[in-house]
Amino acid sequence: MLNFNNKIVLVTGGSRGIGEACVKMFLAAGASVAFTYKNDSNSAQILCSQFKSGSVKAYKLDVEDIEDVKEVISNVENDFGTIDILVNNAEVHQPIDIENFAPDELEDMFATNLKGVFYITGEVAKIMKRNNSGRIVNLSSTATQQGEAGSSHYAASKGAINSFTKSLAIEFAAYGINVNAVAPGWVDTPMNSSVFSNEVYKESERLKIPVQQIANAEDIAGPILFLASDLANHITGGRVLCG
Repeated sequence: MLNFNNKIVLVTGGSRGIGEACVKMFLAAGASVAFTYKNDSNSAQILCSQFKSGSVKAYKLDVEDIEDVKEVISNVENDFGTIDILVNNAEVHQPIDIENFAPDELEDMFATNLKGVFYITGEVAKIMKRNNSGRIVNLSSTATQQGEAGSSHYAASKGAINSFTKSLAIEFAAYGINVNAVAPGWVDTPMNSSVFSNEVYKESERLKIPVQQIANAEDIAGPILFLASDLANHITGGRVLCG
């Protein structure tokens, strides 16, 4: 029932983890997909090589740079004709000591996890408003609800995404644009590999999850596709918790 034929999807941070799973699942459901990456051009090209030419394309992007964002969004529109669905997946996550941290650590977190989402959404919204339709799915986190030691800055950035999502859902409703969020808990992806290198900690976190299993990237991509689909026509301003 998830049919994305003739839909153009943009996934930020699409070369690995949840973003990569989204790229693959949208393509399998019939969409054409543009995705961005920051540094890992090799993974981006390997991903593109798995699908037929023209159905997927990778774009190098620094989401913290507004001029770079404007150029890449313009290039995506020129290459694919439009953008129907935006998945704001690009993010960073590393522990912080609130008593001893470098200001750059805080700046980097908010520049990627919040400012980058503002920049990209603002540019893509111009296209969606012209089309009078669109779907935007933002990546939040269960850390905004339950808290995580050592992740105060990450939780704060994702809490801002929750408010951002609710506000834009109201602002964009008149243009046929639905805005929702998916909030994963721990996900077994490369971004969390350093955390999960501690097997004792990984097991303790697994036991806290009702289904007794740490999510993989596909477990999160599924709800994202649902919110981007016609099955979610009457859902906006919502947040799906995963974990």
